[in-house]
Order: sequence, then structure tokens, then C-alpha cells
Amino acid sequence: MKKEKKKPEVEEAEQVTEAEETTEKVVEEKKEPTAEEKLQEELKAEKEKYIRLFAEYDNYRKRTSAEKLQIYDDATAHAVKELLPMADSMTNALAQFEGKDVPEEFSKGIELIAQQLKTCLEKLKVEAFCEVGDPFDPELHNAVSMVEDENLGENTISAVYQKGYKIGDKIIRHAMVVVANA
Repeated sequence: MKKEKKKPEVEEAEQVTEAEETTEKVVEEKKEPTAEEKLQEELKAEKEKYIRLFAEYDNYRKRTSAEKLQIYDDATAHAVKELLPMADSMTNALAQFEGKDVPEEFSKGIELIAQQLKTCLEKLKVEAFCEVGDPFDPELHNAVSMVEDENLGENTISAVYQKGYKIGDKIIRHAMVVVANA
């Protein structure tokens, strides 16, 4: 008896069948996750949710805290802006008394009031800026005129018409200045 030769199509079909049987065995060997493994996965997922929620809450808390500080600075700046003309008047009054024959009580009274105003502004963290000789900065200063002055450097403030005020980095009022050698 002669062994029969199988046709190539039959051979391929047998190989496919063998491959399928092997795949089924591998799939059978992979077991379904146990109840404990499922619980571990659920616990891991819940922990991740909790961590994300905690991070979101922490970001929210930081953001609202920053917003509260910003609102406080804005309100303070608005109120101080209304008081700045009085500060300018005090400075001008003190300048008028210098070198003049004025009763000491008047000049002393104006000095005390000016000092009280300065103390109040310091408590509110309001800083005055701009002095003669400072470099000109268009972010802080409003140049109202320019002059040529050999004694001062380029883009230097030669006169201050009105002091500038700020709270932290927030400008309440820009300084009005004369710029030399621009």
C-alpha cells in the first residue's frame, strides 16, 4: 500500500486547524481575572480618581487665594488713587514753606499730616517711585517733555512733576517726568 499524497489544499487546512487548536489552548490557559484581582484594579482606579480630585481641589484653592489677593490689591489701588491728589498737595505745600518766613506751627502741622499720610500708604503697601536721576522707563514713567542736560546721562529723569505710586508690581499712577538727553 502506497501512502497517498495529500493535496496541498488539504495540507494547508490541516495546518490551519492545528494553529486554531493551539490558539484555543493558549486562550484557555489565560484565565479570567480572579475576584481579588478585579478588586485590586477597582481600588487602583479609585485611588487615581481620588488623587486627581485632590489635585484639582488644591489648584482651585490656590487659584481662589490668588484671586482674593488680586481683588484686595485692586480695591486698595482704587481707593489710594482717590487720595493721591491730597498727597501731591501736601508735597507742594511743604515745598512752598521751604526758605520762607512762615510760622513754625504751620509748617510743622503740614509736615505731621504729610508724615501721617506717608505712614498710611506704607501700611497699605503703597510705594512711591521716581526720583531725579533715575533712568527713564516707559512702563513706569510718563514723559511730558524732553531737555538736553550735559550733567545727566542719556534717558535720565531730570525733573519730576508728579510722583508715581504702585502696589507690588501693579502701577496705581505713572510718574510724570521730564527726560534728559533722549
